[in-house]
Amino acid sequence: MLVIAGTVRVPPENLDALRPHMQVVLQASRAEDGCVVYSFAEDVEDPGLIRVFEVWRDRSAIGAHGKTAHLAAWREAGREHGVSDRRLTLYEVSGETPL
Repeated sequence: MLVIAGTVRVPPENLDALRPHMQVVLQASRAEDGCVVYSFAEDVEDPGLIRVFEVWRDRSAIGAHGKTAHLAAWREAGREHGVSDRRLTLYEVSGETPL
């Protein structure tokens, strides 16, 4: 299992315009084969900071995700609405334990 976690920044005044694009990429990505979790969260204390959290079955699923039309559209919407400071990290997970 692979986890992608990190943040992106959006000018706070652009969040409302970007939200519909976020919803489209969330729904489409969650429907992909190999996607376990795909989520965005707005940081409560830092307007415009979006936390990203994804869980994928394997690298081939992530690779396929990177080639989808909905991800290309999301990237274009991000450019149009000032998404910047993309800081994502891929983690390889060998196991999990519920807490």
